[in-house]
Parts: sequence; C-alpha cells; structure tokens
Amino acid sequence: MGKSQSKLSSDQLADLQKNTYCMPFPAHPFLAHPSPSRQARTPAMVSAYKGFLKDCPSGQLDRSEFRRIYKQFFPFGDPGEFADYVFNVFDENKNGTIDFKEFICALSVTSRGRLDEKLKWAFQLYDIDKDGFITYDEMLQIVASIYKMTGQMVKLPADEDTPEKRVDKIFRNMDRDKDAKLTYD
Repeated sequence: MGKSQSKLSSDQLADLQKNTYCMPFPAHPFLAHPSPSRQARTPAMVSAYKGFLKDCPSGQLDRSEFRRIYKQFFPFGDPGEFADYVFNVFDENKNGTIDFKEFICALSVTSRGRLDEKLKWAFQLYDIDKDGFITYDEMLQIVASIYKMTGQMVKLPADEDTPEKRVDKIFRNMDRDKDAKLTYD
C-alpha cells in the first residue's frame, strides 16, 4: 500500500478486515463506529479508503500534514509535539509516512480495540526510545506535550496542574519497585 491507488484490492481489503475493527472514515478520525458483519464492513472500509485518498492523494500522510490535522482539533493549544509522538506510533514501518493500512489499524486499536491492545499502543507512545521501559523523563515529555496541546482548555486539580505533578502522581501509583521506570508487564 505504499503507492497511491484508487481502489483497494480484495487481498488488501481482506487483510484490513482481518486486522482492524473496521470502521468508517468520519470527519474526525477518532469518532469511528464499528460495523457488525464483514459484508457491512466492506463499504465502510472502502469509504474510509476513499476519504483517506481525498485528504492524502499520494496515499501517504506525512508528519507535517498529520500535525496540521491535529492543529484543527486543538486550535487553542500547541499540538505539534504530541502529534509527532503519535505519528511515530502510527508509522509502524518507520518510513516517515503513514499509509492507509497503518492509519486505519492505529485508529482501529485506539478507538475500538480491546483494553490490552489499547494499553500496548499507549505503552508504545510513552516508550519514546523503544527500550521496553517508560522512564520518568519519557512520561514527562509526553505529559508536557499533552498539557501544551490542551492549553488552558482543561481545568486541572491542584495535584495535577503541572506536568511534573501529574507524572509524580502517576509514578507514585504505578512504579511499585521505585526504580523510576515502568514496564509493560
């Protein structure tokens, strides 16, 4: 799926149906709805693909376009850093672009996946250096980027009103062996 093409092949469609919870491509990619049967899912997947190609005629979504999309949904903050972190997880083959399969699979997991799939995806997001651990500093980078993205849109309790306080609280609750890093297990 690296090259732009106007239609999904039957093999591509079958692969996507097998590897996703197959949802339509909405105006906002995170407001997806699953379709119940394979026959019902096929039009949704085709529609999603057409929508993707309309927004990304090359069949590839690059980092700057991904950032632009995030900015549309967070106009009062600075979503750039967070968008970059998310882009890095969506871009599974690390070629610097997101193709339709990478896009729809990531959306499928984040919007309709099982809890264990969502946890794995989130772990990949926070484990910035991909060493199998989320360090205090990695979590602080992600949380700080979230605070920048949301700006003043969200009123936080006093014990979470800075990224440092939030990360301190998370590590107090989750870092049982107090080694300043979290593992997936």
